[in-house]
Amino acid sequence: MTAAAQIPELDNVTPERFRDEIVPAARPVVMRGLVGDWPVVAAGRTSPVAVCDYLRRFDHGQQVKTLSGSPRIDGRFFYNDDLSGFNFQQQPARVSTVLDFLIEHACDERPPALAAQSITSRDNLPGFSAENRLGLVADTVDPRLWIGNAVTVATHYDPAENIACVVAGRREFTLFPPDQISNLYVGPMELTPAGATISLVALDEADPEVHPRFAAARAASMTAELEPGDAIYIPYLWWHHVRSLEAINVLVNYWWTPPSAVYGAPRDAMMHAILAIKALPPAHRQAWQAVFSHYVFQAQGDPGEHLPPKSRGVLGPIGPDQARSLRTMLARALSRP
Repeated sequence: MTAAAQIPELDNVTPERFRDEIVPAARPVVMRGLVGDWPVVAAGRTSPVAVCDYLRRFDHGQQVKTLSGSPRIDGRFFYNDDLSGFNFQQQPARVSTVLDFLIEHACDERPPALAAQSITSRDNLPGFSAENRLGLVADTVDPRLWIGNAVTVATHYDPAENIACVVAGRREFTLFPPDQISNLYVGPMELTPAGATISLVALDEADPEVHPRFAAARAASMTAELEPGDAIYIPYLWWHHVRSLEAINVLVNYWWTPPSAVYGAPRDAMMHAILAIKALPPAHRQAWQAVFSHYVFQAQGDPGEHLPPKSRGVLGPIGPDQARSLRTMLARALSRP
């Protein structure tokens, strides 16, 4: 199996460089030491107990979502054998309870797996973001914390831009470009471990007979190991596999989408296209592929540039009034049997 390339690294990234160069390039970048001056990173570098004590200061008792599994899963949250369910359980718990559990089992040779995922700072740990501020994104972007032991998050994508900052422990990131989706053997869309569709391939145990195309995805992949204080930029829709490497690990991430005039979720449009187009005869699907390529993806440029501006309709800029009309039209169409 071809080894993954290293993700490029940058030091001293400024907000201007991040906004004007890194995000438009849409390529992953590791930013070493980006959050090295955060108090939570200082605690994480001190000891696992110190970072847990630091986080307890902000716990006001709210319940957060956790995933837990027996030692048999070796920290890999995944499906059960027949893809009818999962190999873990979900339940709410206080952040302090999670931290106590992690410390209790920190020295276990093969501990039960536990992860508290996507903990919003504003709602669950108020005051955390004021002490640990990231200057690369707007202050309105609410940081999320991911706390757990040596667990593995399967390869998945997020429909947002993403900066992930390691503040305690170490994490290994393996990224795949969006165009590798057909080589990743993606699981069910309706039944997912945490909301995002995931790859069925075990990264270190890929079977070339079961998943032969994964070799191409591996050849296109990029990897990096991050220490406390390091951050990684994961571009929109890039697939990423994340492995936590220590007994106690804490990550802070920021999801955002750039301001735009987009109305509706692209995934909803895809689901409608699956409903309307997937079962058509091959020649019809191929014809619609050309239509989508022309009008939606604008493969040959602006499809309405030859029309007078007043005659472009949906091919021109779409304002709020026109968007409402289109949504009404689509709702009526979808409601018909």
